[in-house]
Amino acid sequence: MRKMNLCALFLTCVVLSSCMVSRKKYEATEASRWAAIYSRDSLADLLDGSRGLCATLKNDTSLLGSSLRNYQALLASNQSENQKLNTSLLSKQRELADREKTIAQLQEMINAQNEKVKKLLANVKDALLGFSSDELTVREEGGKVYVAMSDKLLFESGKAVVNAQGRNALGKLAQVLNKQTEIDVYIEGHTDNVPIKTAVYQDNWDLSVIRATSVVRILTETYGVAPMQIQPCGRGEFKPVATNETAEGRAKNRRTEIIMAPRLDKLFEMLQNN
Repeated sequence: MRKMNLCALFLTCVVLSSCMVSRKKYEATEASRWAAIYSRDSLADLLDGSRGLCATLKNDTSLLGSSLRNYQALLASNQSENQKLNTSLLSKQRELADREKTIAQLQEMINAQNEKVKKLLANVKDALLGFSSDELTVREEGGKVYVAMSDKLLFESGKAVVNAQGRNALGKLAQVLNKQTEIDVYIEGHTDNVPIKTAVYQDNWDLSVIRATSVVRILTETYGVAPMQIQPCGRGEFKPVATNETAEGRAKNRRTEIIMAPRLDKLFEMLQNN
């Protein structure tokens, strides 16, 4: 009986011991399993996070690359614009230099022209110094020299034949003209508004034209002024310098104007070329 009890106790101990070993293995196995599950989930979360971060980085990198390319394009565009501006600036600078050169040349010509007019005016005044102001006047206007000779100095009333005193005045003026070959000379006949109609002159137009051509003949045929240098014309009563309502005014209007203008050929040529 005693042996049977001992056997039973031994079996019980073996069973309990076996149960205790199995329990420890189970708990260890479970712990390992949960650790694996936990590790797998954590790794999955980490992988998911990494994928998200990678996508974000890729997107940011794409945006940064696009922005960089835009900046590069803008920089290239700005460089191109700068090159265009520099080219345009150089062109404008050359154009400005050319214009300044032209202006300087024109100003030089204008100054030379003014000097010619001043010299011509002085020479004419010196040549005609002995005549009174009611016989003739000398003035400069608009780059031309005007000598206005009254009909009292040149002609008898209603006639176009130059008298001796007038020939003397024209001879003195011719001395200046023969030394000034680079000028054009215009002879203008003027009358008052009193009508005239004779067997010789139909009206004041006729009288003014014939008086102008009479002066031209004296200057060219008697005193040797070049015919191609002189041009006559008649103004009649239509360019008065005073009122025709008074005898004094009409006397001023009855005149022959000799207009001397230095030639502007070089100046015109430069203006046409520019």
